[in-house]
Amino acid sequence: MAIYFLLSSLLLICVLSYGSQKLTAKRLKITIEEATVDDLQLAFRLKTLTSREVVLFYLDKIRELNENLRGVIEVNPDALSQADIADKERRECNHTLPKLHGIPILLKDNIATKDKLNTTAGSFALLGSIVPRDAGVVSKLRRSGAIISGKASLSEWSNFRTSWAPNGWSARGSQGKEGFVKLNTTWFNFLNLWKQNPYNSSVEVCGSSSGPAISVAANMVSVTLGTETDGSIICPASFNSVVGIKPTVGLTSRAGVIPISPRQDTVGPICRTVADSVHVLDIIVGIDRNDNATSEASKYIPVGGYGQFLKHNGLEGKRLGIVNMLFDSINHDVFLKQTFEQHFTTLRKQGAVLVDNLEIAHIEDVLDSHSSGEFDAMLAEFKIALNEYLGDLVKSPVKSLREVIEFNKNHSKVEKINEYGQDIFELAEKTNGMGPKEQEALSNLKRLSKQGFKKLMTDHSLDALVAYANSASSILAIGGFPGIVVPAGYHNTKKYPFGICFGGLRGSEPKLIEIAYAFEQATKIRRKPPLA
Repeated sequence: MAIYFLLSSLLLICVLSYGSQKLTAKRLKITIEEATVDDLQLAFRLKTLTSREVVLFYLDKIRELNENLRGVIEVNPDALSQADIADKERRECNHTLPKLHGIPILLKDNIATKDKLNTTAGSFALLGSIVPRDAGVVSKLRRSGAIISGKASLSEWSNFRTSWAPNGWSARGSQGKEGFVKLNTTWFNFLNLWKQNPYNSSVEVCGSSSGPAISVAANMVSVTLGTETDGSIICPASFNSVVGIKPTVGLTSRAGVIPISPRQDTVGPICRTVADSVHVLDIIVGIDRNDNATSEASKYIPVGGYGQFLKHNGLEGKRLGIVNMLFDSINHDVFLKQTFEQHFTTLRKQGAVLVDNLEIAHIEDVLDSHSSGEFDAMLAEFKIALNEYLGDLVKSPVKSLREVIEFNKNHSKVEKINEYGQDIFELAEKTNGMGPKEQEALSNLKRLSKQGFKKLMTDHSLDALVAYANSASSILAIGGFPGIVVPAGYHNTKKYPFGICFGGLRGSEPKLIEIAYAFEQATKIRRKPPLA
């Protein structure tokens, strides 16, 4: 176990070990900070920058910022050697390389990598486990030449262990410098600090893909990958002023990803720009024999990829629906209300047709996971899927949900069981497959989706639904629908970022990309966080 503790602490140790060869942030600030994938690729082609220099820059930023932001849970000790390989390939190559070749990417810590990195969902219960293979999306990233720079923190078990832990908290992600706890004869150093929003340390980071959103917002990496079951990409992207794409379920492989619900789980990019997110999406979509859903969803992948839909005039002729209830939370905030009225005006000026005052049938039930049946279905799905994932591991301290629960009880101090409990785990463990209760929940979810969002979109011939931040996340989640969130502003008095979300029917990513990119280019709202 001790060797894996050393790995888990690499965010400090590994970065410090590069101190003698680090390239200072000051020297490369202009070329790397806020640089897009296209910016970096141009610099590579002009031979004014190398992947090694890019990796060193980000290692320096992690060392500078991560003690407070806590976006990175672990740094890959092989990141520099991967960068050297990319630089060598670039020197020797006489043809066009993939967009992500030589680009560092952070992965949420529930996405498996068959290397020196851990895959733990933020829990000590999986520290030291050995995965049988790379996750499907990781295999595609490696083939593209991307550099796996490390693992990003998250809400432990993707926010499905307990109802009471703060967003972004995990036992491993809260490690620090103060206090020690004995775990299986190995001493682990930890401090329960919350992750901080890079724009305002006193406001929400959201979850569960908090680490990817924080890290890319703060320029600790070029691009990141997150996962979503219900809101876990859309929400943290919105709260950290970055772009998040929640793909149609099955468009990207979930094989090798610690699951919650195969019916709703999806893997998607969280980046600083729509273009960067699309470049990542182009790499990770496609069939994976270890995830049957990818075969069915592959019909949605356009010939020529998604980059062709990055159009400045992408809003022309688009029909956008506005459901008033999705903006109820901002109706009493003058600044937010005025801001979104301005955005609606911008959308119209860019050629979109806004269809407002719409209603989704039974929306109150859809937005309540208990009323809709979403929670009941996920409890049973989680137990089945997690036990299958754990059973497939080559080596693991735990092999079932029951054993994870017992581990947490036996290590209650480090896992903060007394403070936060594990009520969701315990409810899931009580389930016994997909029985009548669960089947009824699934039927209700299908009915709500068909009679609600699907009917709204078809009846009004809509290209996308427009929503504030993550207000539509459950609408998109229960039907496996895609969504893209884009920075929409910064509150003038409360000092927090917020986003605008565009959601559509399954396979509508091309339209959503056109809409999101055109809005982004027309507004250019995102600015780097005031970390100084």
